[in-house]
Amino acid sequence: MSNITEKEIYLAGGCFWGTEKYLSGIQGVLATSVGYANGNTENPTYQEVCRNNTGHAETVKVVYDSEKIELAFILNLYYDVINPTSVNKQGADVGSQYRTGIYYVAEEDLPVIKASIQELQKKYEKPVAIEVLPLRNYYLAEEYHQKYLDKNPGGYCHIGADKFEKARTATK
Repeated sequence: MSNITEKEIYLAGGCFWGTEKYLSGIQGVLATSVGYANGNTENPTYQEVCRNNTGHAETVKVVYDSEKIELAFILNLYYDVINPTSVNKQGADVGSQYRTGIYYVAEEDLPVIKASIQELQKKYEKPVAIEVLPLRNYYLAEEYHQKYLDKNPGGYCHIGADKFEKARTATK
């Protein structure tokens, strides 16, 4: 990652299969992976995250070209596929691993994230429940979860196909 225009942000938005496919389609996103973030255990497995109260959230690592796309643009698209007022639930998925979260690695991203959340809050009466924290840890999920919906086009997803097309064609 020697190119200084490359930045990363970690976004939790319920089941990571659909969130990853959606975010990977955005022009300017260079790479995505799915994993477990900001939990209390090292190298958790999917089974542990689902059953053992590890504190991890299913999260998508997003690497993007900051000269082609801005963080605020990515966040606005992310908000379009989550229920930002829901706590520990997205679609049919329930549990703390399905919470929404924005985990940042660059301190200069925090004001952008906060401003974005403030704008989002104006659209809702209920409080926005998106967790905003520095990234403490991120563990890559098992290989079968990576690009899951590309490998399994009929797989479960709480995000509609129209949203994938919207992400693919969105321009800043």
